Amino acid sequence: MRPILQPPSLDHLIALSDDVGVIQHAVSDLPNRETGYCTDDVARAFLVAVISANFDRLREPAVRLGRIYLAFLHHAQREDGQFRNFMGYDRAWLDEVGTEDSNGRALWAIGYGMRYAPRPEWRDVCRRMLELALPNVARMTHLRSRAYAAIGLVHAFEALDRRSPGIEGTLRSIAQELIERRDAVRSDGWDWFEDDMTYDNARLPEALLRIGSVLDERAWVEAGLRTLDFYESVVLEGGVFVPIGNDGWHSRGGQRARFGQQPLEAAAMIDACLEAYGITGLLRYLRAAESAFAWFHGTNSENLEVVNGAGCRDGLERNWVNENMGAESTLAYLASALAVAQPSRNVLRIAR
Repeated sequence: MRPILQPPSLDHLIALSDDVGVIQHAVSDLPNRETGYCTDDVARAFLVAVISANFDRLREPAVRLGRIYLAFLHHAQREDGQFRNFMGYDRAWLDEVGTEDSNGRALWAIGYGMRYAPRPEWRDVCRRMLELALPNVARMTHLRSRAYAAIGLVHAFEALDRRSPGIEGTLRSIAQELIERRDAVRSDGWDWFEDDMTYDNARLPEALLRIGSVLDERAWVEAGLRTLDFYESVVLEGGVFVPIGNDGWHSRGGQRARFGQQPLEAAAMIDACLEAYGITGLLRYLRAAESAFAWFHGTNSENLEVVNGAGCRDGLERNWVNENMGAESTLAYLASALAVAQPSRNVLRIAR
């Protein structure tokens, strides 16, 4: 029997956090306070805090941090249900309405909180916030933003015992859009939702898998699996995870970017593959998740360690890593490490 991976340390996340939220960026392992806060990262941080509360040795700091992060999200929400995104270190909001991605990630976080937050009072706050935000999902135009929202709405739907016509209708709309987008662009050698693979790619098939599973729509699950399989064919090279880099992305028929590899890509791959494994029971999805997690620990195109102690470096380049350890990168790693530390996933093995 392979050993169960232990949950990660929250020390660097604690260093990046204060009584307002989590600082966006870092200089090496030091919080770069002049960059302030953003809903994008606080939503990710709330997810990590809620998951961490399941582990006895992490529960006390997780609950303390979770309270701060949920208070930030509550403050970020406007009366119309939308979320602001950027806040300066002086606690002044820098925008009136955040990006669609930040709104989608906020919905993801509060939907997850509705289902799993460690305190019933938090679950109730999340429910009220989600009810206020739900009508705005229909107005989102970006596919990834809607996918983020869908992941949270699936959790909210489960928290409500699958009895919410409003959430169900929104989930069906998002799934249908994903299917329509895929049908419009796919061809021999390209089974994807868009003509380009850009960022957080695996979240698209993951959203389709989760919606199809919770609504018992087998065709959507099968489409999610096929698009995930195609994505794996692009980013797994001899069992090594080589995510699409942000230095040029990957257009249909073109050369894929290999550098500017981001930790969030590994985190998305892990979540999508674990969801696929949960649905199918096929060990090849666990092996793909293992490859994505090993990326953090040096089994990558450059054979360089991306994780540094309790933090995660900001990206992998040709022959070097970005030594700064900001919130997005660290939270991507922590979410991934927590996902594979679940006892039911102890088949994952990580060479250290």
